[in-house]
Amino acid sequence: MRAQLGVSTGTLGVLLTCLTAGAIVGLSVARWALHRLGGRGAVLSSLLVIAGSLALMGAGVSAHSVWLVAVGFTIVGLGIGSLDVSINVEGAAAERAAGRTLLPLMHAGWSGGAAIGAGIGAACAAAGLGPGIQFLLLAALVAGVGLLIARDIPAQIPEDDVPAETVPRRLRLRRWLQGWNDRRLVLIGLVLLGVEFGEGSANNWLSLAARQGQGQTAAVAALFLTLFAISEASARVAGGPLVDRLGRVRMLRCTAALGICGVAMFVIAHATAIAAIGVVLWGVGVSMGFPLGLSAAAEGEDPATQVSVAASIGYQAGLIAPPVIGFLAESVGLLSSFWLVASLLLAAFAAAGSLRPVTTGAP
Repeated sequence: MRAQLGVSTGTLGVLLTCLTAGAIVGLSVARWALHRLGGRGAVLSSLLVIAGSLALMGAGVSAHSVWLVAVGFTIVGLGIGSLDVSINVEGAAAERAAGRTLLPLMHAGWSGGAAIGAGIGAACAAAGLGPGIQFLLLAALVAGVGLLIARDIPAQIPEDDVPAETVPRRLRLRRWLQGWNDRRLVLIGLVLLGVEFGEGSANNWLSLAARQGQGQTAAVAALFLTLFAISEASARVAGGPLVDRLGRVRMLRCTAALGICGVAMFVIAHATAIAAIGVVLWGVGVSMGFPLGLSAAAEGEDPATQVSVAASIGYQAGLIAPPVIGFLAESVGLLSSFWLVASLLLAAFAAAGSLRPVTTGAP
């Protein structure tokens, strides 16, 4: 994409920031979509927005238009942010109905999707398909799959998850703003920020750090990122029963501690095997914070608003991680800059108590 658009790496970084900026806007739109469209409508409309903006990005790349691609990135982010809230509200409702922890397993789909998406990109590159054509094909794929799966999502979400339609818009906005004064939600947001920063830093910088900082070959550097995604997905698949046994707080503290150890091992490792073990622990360390945090945020009187507030804090990591790590790397080196990742995982460990279940009078 950078080659076809004729832009620098810095400009490409700005385009990626547009994605996260759009996602933050989407988090606030999601509550309105759930309120107006119901669960099925909110999820399907978000997927169709993503599909449409992927097509726009494809057209922008083919036309060598940076501005069109920037608009496409922003709208893709908006669709992803809106989908994030609506699908997690649906997932939390399913989790409550089942009476057991399910969100980590559902979030494994995110990690699996990252691996599948990377595979599609590699296959398109091998076949000589440029990003313009790839985005157009992905748009059709997302729209088709979205229409297929939406049939199995309930048209309406539980009444407890979205306030009644009679609530005035001004009052709904006030409730959302008041959520930022909720100490528990802010601490949950800190947990999300810490693990999301760790995940985003790995996605953006892990391969480059292995290649330049440790002197690994390009193949090993790529393998490290694949290993990270597999470790994160595997931990999420297996984590649900452990959460039911240990509880959200202890589970988060255990994984965060492993993540801190993993980052430290990767930074100081002189052997490839030790670095690989560190990558595995790093992936496990960031695996549970987001699903457990959103599950905890969904407990209370207004789950959609609460999830939106907590996720808004967590999504800030997508804005700050790439430039902050890059800035630190210029001063102390890329490997040493990962100590910030360990510090934020430590903050998530300290804020883990905010994930304790909310006690209500509801059955």
